[in-house]
Amino acid sequence: MNEWEWHMLEDKPSLESVTIAGVPVRPGDHVRLSPKKGGDVFDIALAGKIATVESIEQDYEGQLHIAVVVDDDPGRDIGMMRQPGHRFFFTEGEIEPMMETERGPAPPPSAQKTPTILVAGIGNIFLGDDAFGVEVVNRLIRCEMPEGVRVVDFGIRGFDLTYALMDGAEVTILVDACPRGGTPGDLYVVEPELKSSEPTDGPQPALDAHTMNPVSVLFAAKAMGARLNKILLLGCEPQTFGPEEGCMGLSEPVALAVERAVPLLESVVKRILEGEWPLGTN
Repeated sequence: MNEWEWHMLEDKPSLESVTIAGVPVRPGDHVRLSPKKGGDVFDIALAGKIATVESIEQDYEGQLHIAVVVDDDPGRDIGMMRQPGHRFFFTEGEIEPMMETERGPAPPPSAQKTPTILVAGIGNIFLGDDAFGVEVVNRLIRCEMPEGVRVVDFGIRGFDLTYALMDGAEVTILVDACPRGGTPGDLYVVEPELKSSEPTDGPQPALDAHTMNPVSVLFAAKAMGARLNKILLLGCEPQTFGPEEGCMGLSEPVALAVERAVPLLESVVKRILEGEWPLGTN
């Protein structure tokens, strides 16, 4: 796995509001859904439903996508949904602002919500120390985690991680083996800076159903309208790494690092839930 090129991502902030039919619509406002005719079964199920605006996103072509959560969510009874987590996207022409008297009260600015955290284990168990992330989350899964914390072993399933990122967790912690030139077994927690520079030259990284490339995953999630909030990396310096190794099982220093990584992750999660870091930081 190559060093991650975080600068390749474009970090477009969500819009604070959009004016529809002369009415400003903001996150937290209630709207009525009016999908365009000729849609699929989801449009039929959602037509006329009341929903709450979660965010207003803009894609690379300048098109607006309004993410909503349906108050009376029909997705609970439907096997497949337009987006994971019962989150649906509509254009400006597919929602109707509700009258002021129909809208629910906006949440007070001081209201604090428990942050949601996705802990994602990444790695290939057939490539030596690349299995670090998988081993860590498999141990963490057996621990009792606080509410709002989701721990998943994604392995090499890049598509699954892409769709999980669509849920918009406040903090995503990627757990992976990543060479940085240190001593095998070294652990580090870093907050990569997502540079605002979209690549213009060369081929774009593509998703592969049988591999896991974090850069490709983040590109795909961003292109699908995901809001990439805080992203952390819990990394480990590998000793055996890459297809040329042709071996299963962790090296001794990385196996010992797994045992240290579990309490380290629990400590990071605790700090996030207590609002210490990295929420609210620039």
